[in-house]
Amino acid sequence: MKALDYTALTLVIIGAVNWGLIGFLQFDLVATIFGSQASLISRIVYALVGLAGLYTILLYGKIGSSDTIAMSKQG
Repeated sequence: MKALDYTALTLVIIGAVNWGLIGFLQFDLVATIFGSQASLISRIVYALVGLAGLYTILLYGKIGSSDTIAMSKQG
């Protein structure tokens, strides 16, 4: 599960950097590397980034539960 967490976080970072580039410079890095926004590979990358973003919502639960466990071990 840890590998999936790191993969998801990496994809979210890629998405965040891409959105930052679009917002500040009007430059779509994913489309530049993989073809236009309509190309199949670009659409797959966008979809994976979106799924990774949804998956990372689960990390909030992991963070909260690990904090609770750590605090109960200290107390």
